[in-house]
Amino acid sequence: MSDLPRKAVTRTAKLAALPLGIAGRATWGFGKRIVGESAELVGRELQQRTAEQLFKVLGELKGGAMKFGQALSVFESALPEEVAGPYRAALTKLQEAAPPMPTRTVHAVLEERLGEGWHELFLEFEDKPAAAASIGQVHRGVWHDGREVAVKVQYPGAGEALLSDLNQLSRFSRLLGPLIPGMDIKPLIAELKDRVSEELDYDLEAQAQQAHAEEFTDDPDVVVPQVVHQSDQVLVTEWMDGVPLSEIISDGTQEQRNRAGQLLARFLFSGPARTGLLHADPHPGNFRLLPGGPEGEDDWRLGVLDFGTVDRLPGGLPATIGESLRMTLDGEAEAVYELLCAEGFVKETIELDPDAVMDYLLPIIEPAQVEEFAFTRGWMRSQAARVADPRSPAYQLAKQLNLPPSYLLIHRVTLSTIGVLCQLGATVRLRGELEEWLPGFVPEDPVDGGEAVAEA
Repeated sequence: MSDLPRKAVTRTAKLAALPLGIAGRATWGFGKRIVGESAELVGRELQQRTAEQLFKVLGELKGGAMKFGQALSVFESALPEEVAGPYRAALTKLQEAAPPMPTRTVHAVLEERLGEGWHELFLEFEDKPAAAASIGQVHRGVWHDGREVAVKVQYPGAGEALLSDLNQLSRFSRLLGPLIPGMDIKPLIAELKDRVSEELDYDLEAQAQQAHAEEFTDDPDVVVPQVVHQSDQVLVTEWMDGVPLSEIISDGTQEQRNRAGQLLARFLFSGPARTGLLHADPHPGNFRLLPGGPEGEDDWRLGVLDFGTVDRLPGGLPATIGESLRMTLDGEAEAVYELLCAEGFVKETIELDPDAVMDYLLPIIEPAQVEEFAFTRGWMRSQAARVADPRSPAYQLAKQLNLPPSYLLIHRVTLSTIGVLCQLGATVRLRGELEEWLPGFVPEDPVDGGEAVAEA
């Protein structure tokens, strides 16, 4: 039934060619340096050529290769402009599209999972997919009760393809490291592998989506489609129109960019507080701008899709994040260091200078220091370069810090969201969102019996 197993050899061969191509270019780069060309210029050209082959291969594949490409694409803002520029379109394409399944395969899955009379569940069903992702594709239809729906059909053999691709990518992750300055690729791939079984489970996805849909019903800022029907490998939800965030990134007005960025930040922090769940796949293909916000038809709301990967946080985001952020802003170096040690960010065998830790953190949290902050690709690149430069104190300190497992997904989602804000070039009132939604950021007032009050 599945075309994926038959294509496994081809996909594996394409992925296997990546490290060979990278190694060949490294040899080419070494030769260029021997003949006297600048190491920096050669390094940039090498990075550009590596990016070209990587995005070309990932763009042709489903499974883990595309999942990795989507995760990597939100960090595009950290790439040097001469590397990022030519491939921005390729990255955006990764976020929105993949080669479709044959119609016969789609019908076979629907018959197996919904029954022989699956056609009777729909007044209309479009065979041509409306969208595609790493483990499935979406078809537009009309449910038997008249509702427009999105029918998400999982690729047969998606789980095996996902793990096979990610295992192969993991084996040469070190070679891909220089592509995104300051980012360790291997933990990203390991985390994607850890989430495979959860993302393949459409029952878990339906539960997470419905929890958000119910919480955000009639919300003035965020729209989440209701779940209509769910079975193994098939998920039916209400259809949602709107402008994909990738289009806002490429062609949106500054007003749209700012609104999208503000709502994205609001959803990042309000979602866990309101649902106990963190939407953990924040690439632009999973968001839409919808007209008709609180100020009327010319205003915009944020539509949110794809709840296949979530972090379960029953108490919302950990209060430690808000507390350490607030104390850093207040210059309490010793208190911040003690808190980081207690939470495992600094291992017991390591001793660091609290003031050095403060110097490392302050540039990163710059968006929270002001009432509103303009996120730019330049700012993102400067942060990445600071941590990636072996000569910098930030590089040396970053190597000694530890990321506890319970914070791994939170860290990636936050960093990814910031990457999207920089792609948008949005000016965002981030501090206001933190004050409203992040536990621990606003101190409790003992006079008011523990009621939180905003800082002056």
